[in-house]
Amino acid sequence: MTTTWIAAHRSAVINPYEVFHLFEPRGFSGQTVRQSVRLAGGGEALRVRLSNRYGKEPLRIGGAHLAVRTRGSGIDPASDTPLRFSGAGTVDVPVGEEIVSDPVELPVSAGEELTVSLHLPGETGLSTYSAVPYDIGYAVPGDQLSAAVLEGAEQLPLGHYLTGVDVLAPEGTRIAVAFGDSWIEGAFTTPGTDNSFPSQLGRRLTRGWIVNQGISGNRLLTDEIGDHLLSRIDHDVLAVPGVSHVLIHIGLNDLGLPGTIAYPEPAGGPSAAEFTAGLTALADRLHRAGLTVIGSTIGPYRGTVYDGYDTEAGQAVRREVNAWLLGDGHPFDAVVDLAAAVADPDEPDRIRAEFNAGDGLHINDAGAQAIADAIDVNLLDL
Repeated sequence: MTTTWIAAHRSAVINPYEVFHLFEPRGFSGQTVRQSVRLAGGGEALRVRLSNRYGKEPLRIGGAHLAVRTRGSGIDPASDTPLRFSGAGTVDVPVGEEIVSDPVELPVSAGEELTVSLHLPGETGLSTYSAVPYDIGYAVPGDQLSAAVLEGAEQLPLGHYLTGVDVLAPEGTRIAVAFGDSWIEGAFTTPGTDNSFPSQLGRRLTRGWIVNQGISGNRLLTDEIGDHLLSRIDHDVLAVPGVSHVLIHIGLNDLGLPGTIAYPEPAGGPSAAEFTAGLTALADRLHRAGLTVIGSTIGPYRGTVYDGYDTEAGQAVRREVNAWLLGDGHPFDAVVDLAAAVADPDEPDRIRAEFNAGDGLHINDAGAQAIADAIDVNLLDL
């Protein structure tokens, strides 16, 4: 059987040197950082991706290990395996670059939890990071790569440097990339449960799987929290091995964040015409690459607790864009009515109480499940 490398996990990353942050960036010094992932699909071997994409100096990795996770910071010591990079146990990741480990001959399956430990012996500067990792990470002083448990560890709510795992899978295996904002990334779903709606949808698939390239706070049209969606296409979609489909949710932050943040643009969001033009450009670019593109309506957010986010102008644009998406003139291969799946039937601009994560803007685990259940898996003909 012929095999090829396919993405089995992805984490989109943010520049820690941006002017505005929803999350506080940080660096490391003489520490071991341990983080876990849950694989969306399996194969007969794997390789790990590490990123210094937004670093300002080379990232020195004094050692990296892979192991099967037990719980918390714990690993199965019998599975502890040093990672190699072109045969070496240490590596410097150049500024602006990503590296891939040598293959590890370890058969893995969908849903398996693996842990990657990185020894960072020097000062790293601020870390290239992801906002919503699979689970809480851990940091301890010194080189503790092989420790069965990291005693007294500092907990890390953000993901650092670890951006992906590829698996060696049968040739022809195809995957979908979930691409967009916090609703894609899974903000406010329970850490360690893999309960974002793309993950829950992926567990309904009978072949292929979904990897997540969401960024909380991300926008379609302008950079502010992560590069905007139109500029992320090449790296976060087209460079993902095995991609054939893209599932998109975007727009909440284009409409809401300009009311709370006045940098770099003055307060105020895009018009419906500007936003639909951006969605059309996005779909056209992905179609030119031969991908199937599935859009979705912008989720409800009336009554959110974030001051300045919920404006009449933004709500009007949301309604106009959603009507366009549900009509016949949109550029997508299909559109899923994500908003309807979680909207209050009496007030469609609001999230239903049982699906509200508590801030009026995000969905909880049950809301993510409702979206996953509402999507026809036949749209993802992987």
